[in-house]
Amino acid sequence: MTRLRLALTRTFRSLHVRNYRIYFVSQIVSFSGTWMQSVALMWLVLSLTGSGVALGVTTGLQFGPSLLLAPWGGMLADRFDKRRLLMVTQATQGALALALWALVAGDVVELWMVYALSLAHGAVVAVDNPTRQAFASEMVSSEDLSNAVGLNGAIVMAARTVGPAVGGIVIAAAGVATCFLVNAFSYVAVLTGLALMRASELRPAERQPRGRGQLRAALRYVRAVPELRLPLAMMAVVGTLAFNFRVLLPLMATDVFHGGAGTMSLLMAVNGAGTVVGALAAASRRAPTRRTLLLSALSFGCFTIAAAYAPTLELALFFLVPTGISGLIFSSTCNATLQVNSSDEMRGRVMGLYAVVFFGSTPFGAPLVGWIAETLDARAAIAFGGAATLVAALLAGRVRIRRELAATRRRLQAIRTGDDGVAPAQPDDPPAAPERTPAGASRV
Repeated sequence: MTRLRLALTRTFRSLHVRNYRIYFVSQIVSFSGTWMQSVALMWLVLSLTGSGVALGVTTGLQFGPSLLLAPWGGMLADRFDKRRLLMVTQATQGALALALWALVAGDVVELWMVYALSLAHGAVVAVDNPTRQAFASEMVSSEDLSNAVGLNGAIVMAARTVGPAVGGIVIAAAGVATCFLVNAFSYVAVLTGLALMRASELRPAERQPRGRGQLRAALRYVRAVPELRLPLAMMAVVGTLAFNFRVLLPLMATDVFHGGAGTMSLLMAVNGAGTVVGALAAASRRAPTRRTLLLSALSFGCFTIAAAYAPTLELALFFLVPTGISGLIFSSTCNATLQVNSSDEMRGRVMGLYAVVFFGSTPFGAPLVGWIAETLDARAAIAFGGAATLVAALLAGRVRIRRELAATRRRLQAIRTGDDGVAPAQPDDPPAAPERTPAGASRV
């Protein structure tokens, strides 16, 4: 029992911080509403068109603005008070959900309206996401940052489990419009939580002034740090081709298993349950490592392919659990690696670049996998993403092996020549995060 208590304490250690505890609870409510709306939106588009391409376009419009605007969103996060900026973005998303409810409830909704609101939502997310990601470092200490990132992932994935399941029930009982209304009101929880935070207990980074070349500086910074460059490159591949379950699972439910909203919700909820386990596993680790990054990518690719070609619904549900676990460990490790190894001054912009490869790649990937699903079938589209993940993991592993071999050769050469000035091999764990300077203090 003591061992279990210690494990739970280690996994949820960030909750001892009052501000983060309030944020944690409010985000569970908000993301549950968001995922309820997500499944309702996909079902609405499928009902209006019956087209996999339309599903892909809708998803692409939701995440497309991140491709262009997320770096500027990260720059805004570095320039302005993150808590106040989040209040603006969250209130705007609530208003957009309310507008969608009015259109559907009034029976005047058309596909172009869904597209327009999805695009507007995507523009807000392009600012909200990097700001929300970087805000974690202001609520908790450096030592708890990796844990907070993992728990943030657990919030999203717990909501992903509850939201689609409840959304499927609400769609069947009260229609899709009700899902949009519930989501609109869920943003009240976030706004209340942000208002209740004690500003004096936050650890705000020094705000960056306006200046030319700030995005170029962020790109140079990422290129110069391998711990930032590798996860961003891998996420670009996986985010574009493999993280498209919102498009493919509805098609899997209808075209492969000949089910309805209940089957779709079941597939998404089971996959979401796996991601919750993966998020908690990631949160329990003290620091992200490259070994975890590579192994989780390999596992995700293998289980994705297995789920794609499962002959029965029961087997597909079985394989979707480890798919969710490994996929979330991979994405959480990427996120934590970037945050831990970013300086306070650059964190917003680095997370903006992360939003580009995680969300901004969807406009390319979602229509592509939707086209593959219509041309071949949903199984082939899912398996394609799994195969791409395997290739990315193997290439990244090859780069790591080559670096380790080169480091070994340098050590052997140093032993032979007696040169003690050769730098030691890079450890598997990333370097410690830079020390955070308290607000108002100066750096020595």
